[in-house]
Amino acid sequence: MKKKIAAVFGFLVVVLLVILMFNAVQLKSLQVTAKEAPDIPMNEIAAAERLAGAVRFATISHEDSADFEAEPFLQLNAYLQESFPRVHETLTLDTVNDYSLLYRWEGSDPSLDPIAILAHTDVVPVEPGTEDDWTHDAYGGEIADGYVWGRGSLDDKSMVVGSLEAVEMLLEQGAEPARTTYLAFGHDEEIGGQNGAVAIAALLESRGIELEYVLDEGGAVAEGLMPGIPGAVAVIGIAEKGFMSVELLVEMDGGHSSMPPAETAIGILSAGIGRLEKNQMSLSTEGATEYMFQYIGPEMPFLVKLLVANRWLFDGLMKRMFASSAEGAAMLRTTTAPTIFQAGVKANVLPSSARAVVNFRIRPGDSGESVLEHVRNTIDDYRIQVSTIGFVSEPSPVSDVDSESFENLSRTIRQVFPGTIVTPYLVMGGTDSRHYVGVSQNVYRFGGTKLGSDDMGRVHGTDERIGVDAYANLVRFFIQLYRNTAM
Repeated sequence: MKKKIAAVFGFLVVVLLVILMFNAVQLKSLQVTAKEAPDIPMNEIAAAERLAGAVRFATISHEDSADFEAEPFLQLNAYLQESFPRVHETLTLDTVNDYSLLYRWEGSDPSLDPIAILAHTDVVPVEPGTEDDWTHDAYGGEIADGYVWGRGSLDDKSMVVGSLEAVEMLLEQGAEPARTTYLAFGHDEEIGGQNGAVAIAALLESRGIELEYVLDEGGAVAEGLMPGIPGAVAVIGIAEKGFMSVELLVEMDGGHSSMPPAETAIGILSAGIGRLEKNQMSLSTEGATEYMFQYIGPEMPFLVKLLVANRWLFDGLMKRMFASSAEGAAMLRTTTAPTIFQAGVKANVLPSSARAVVNFRIRPGDSGESVLEHVRNTIDDYRIQVSTIGFVSEPSPVSDVDSESFENLSRTIRQVFPGTIVTPYLVMGGTDSRHYVGVSQNVYRFGGTKLGSDDMGRVHGTDERIGVDAYANLVRFFIQLYRNTAM
């Protein structure tokens, strides 16, 4: 009897292995076939100098609106008009809320839905005390060692100036689009986009405009991004996480530290935060991350391909593998990040209150309401008051990877960056594009820039820079994109 059971078990194992292997072999590449784009000659140094000029305007978005300085924004907008004369002679321009810009390049075929390229002109401040850590002045716009240096060179003036540079070059060649193209540049993306992108999107919606696609920052071409894929991988954001901050507050009698109660305000609040960190929200591979697996799976070594092709069996294992790193976990769940803890004024005084702020980046599938419910249920302590602070941004819808727009975007990337593997992915941060879901079902996030392994930390960090050649390829990307989707 035991031999029969063993034989049956062995047979079932063989059948299972055959099924797993068959599914892995059947996993086909989803990469778009594309011939390398013909070379687009340009004066790369002159183009870099125009970007460097834009970097010199300290168009800073401060958290406190009272610190807003209008003059740099006005000066930058005037500089763009001076730098791209053909654009400003040919395209119509609406100035929105004094500082944001909406360009319209009229197409010849009104039956084609327009497209929109987004970017933002504002930058984050340089962290006080780190000014001397910069190799070159953060607002100097210097070109040195093959790079344009300065705040905004990557995030996001390269997209602002690069998209204009591409239109200027096409106009010089006599190009006339069939499809109307918008260039929409908000001035407050770094603090939520309420006066920039929100107003521009509302203006488009009031005019009854439905966009074929929207393209914003949020993705790039990166080397070494995916273990197992030796070459470059281009990630296109098809969705982005939401944003919410929750305030936790404990109020109780203070007093002298020589006679502390069994539990203090600090202790109660610390325990609540500890429970939140220990009991994270659930992992999920649904949505954008599932599409990413589908696109990169066929390009991976066979063992990984085996897992991806048989997620009905290995989904739990894949979740655990990805969640073993902070980056992987952030792709699969709503993240919990305590960012502020305030309590106490003196070493021998018990504080009468303790306050903390916990920031959540909400994955599609969760919501602000479900996160708040999770916080209350997990803390489970009536002494800790729970409330939201600031704005709440819900996660975006997941855009269609089967659309013609996504295919054209993928093809353009592979034409300009030959051999690159293209994949959808989930954007961890927030972009202006989330405000455009009312005017387009196809909202994508890809910045057209090739980044090295040490470039990621420069965004919002010290020594932000972009390579002169990388910027030139960004301009070429926009030219090819216009040709593929608007001409």
